[in-house]
Amino acid sequence: MDEKSTSSSHQRLLIALLMSLLFGVITVQYVCPSRSECHMLHQLGSWLKVGSAPGPRSSGNEPRDVLQKDPYIAEDGALVRFVPRFNFTKDDLNRVVDFNIKGDDVIVFLHIQKTGGTTFGRHLVRNIQLERPCECHAGQKKCTCYRPGKKETWLFSRFSTGWSCGLHADWTELTKCVPSRMNTREAPKNLPRWNYYYITILRDPVSRYLSEWRHVQRGATWKASLHVCDGRSPTLSELPSCYPGDDWSGCSLQEFMDCPYNLANNRQTRMLADLSLVGCYNVSAMSEDERWAVLLHSAKRNLRDMAFFGLTEYQRKTQYLFERTFNLEFIAPFTQLNGTRASSVDIPPEIQRTIRQLNRWDVELYEYGRDLFLQRFQVARQQERRLARERRQQERRRLRGRLTTKQWRQLKPTETPRQLDSHSVVTEEQLRKKAGGDNVELEMPLPEWWDLDENSTMEDYMDNVEQW
Repeated sequence: MDEKSTSSSHQRLLIALLMSLLFGVITVQYVCPSRSECHMLHQLGSWLKVGSAPGPRSSGNEPRDVLQKDPYIAEDGALVRFVPRFNFTKDDLNRVVDFNIKGDDVIVFLHIQKTGGTTFGRHLVRNIQLERPCECHAGQKKCTCYRPGKKETWLFSRFSTGWSCGLHADWTELTKCVPSRMNTREAPKNLPRWNYYYITILRDPVSRYLSEWRHVQRGATWKASLHVCDGRSPTLSELPSCYPGDDWSGCSLQEFMDCPYNLANNRQTRMLADLSLVGCYNVSAMSEDERWAVLLHSAKRNLRDMAFFGLTEYQRKTQYLFERTFNLEFIAPFTQLNGTRASSVDIPPEIQRTIRQLNRWDVELYEYGRDLFLQRFQVARQQERRLARERRQQERRRLRGRLTTKQWRQLKPTETPRQLDSHSVVTEEQLRKKAGGDNVELEMPLPEWWDLDENSTMEDYMDNVEQW
């Protein structure tokens, strides 16, 4: 009796555990219907559902298929981990500009070192589908990007106008230099009022810093940079050089980090801020923390107000937001490169912490920019899905209206439009005979989804799942 009782109690316990687990899986599917949330729980649920029969109107794995086919989620999984930290206004998130390539609008690309700007710059001159594509010739560093019907450029960038405002000119330089350069280059009879749309690319500060170190180690100096602010370049005492010779070839990472004048430190913040607010390169005007706090605030404002900015780590999302912002389309999709020179360097965790501290203002700027970027992406995708859903609903209403009561009555009771779906090979003549003759106005078979509930397709279901 004792053995039987023990065996029976074990069986009951096992059944109770299985029932609890099954109940938990069902609860997960109800509470977290999207893979964008509860990722690990959904993974567990998918293991337990292997071999289960699909439900009605479902292939059994439609949500997984929809998300796997989504290039933006599959790109990096950012939406799985992303939790918004900053509150932005509706205007901040709905960033779409009325860019007119045939008018007086100009895109100005602010190219920050080692952010993937060279690749993005080539996309601008070689990969956009235009009525009048940029003319790029082998052996030439610059392309000619004229507007349709005019000999005026619509793009101010390294690969179209060259380094017209100095090598890697920053925000302070560009905003002062671009208008005068544009008027000089175009030399119109009646000076137009150009509309400038500034864009840039940001990158994770640690990866960008390491990439710059490797670039400097190979001999790069950017000595041609002007650093013009308030009408003048900095003096040697205001901006000392880190290296005594022609370049800093072969420098170690420790040497690179030890230089207190290294412009690689917090480069993105400095290049996006208005330097005139802190006395340009005169660091004696205020304390270091006060100076960088002002620069960070200015950089955030300028980044937020730019027409567009992308992130190196999110190539497909960058492409999507650029296309949506300017109503332009790229010919070939962007490629997300997971391997870079910087990532191949084996950097100990303590060194990475030191780099983050050296670039703490860039770290804060990047976190702010990443949050804004991903929120803009989510809002844009939600709007796109909402419009697609409204189009499907309008199409349903239109098709319902075209199927009149008279046509319903002329069909046999056993033959409904659902039976004449897209899987049935039925000609128009056969339908007319069934309906009563050639004089009857009859529509061809309707799409399968025409009489479904307005939230019953997988697309509609995904539209209503919160991504936050």
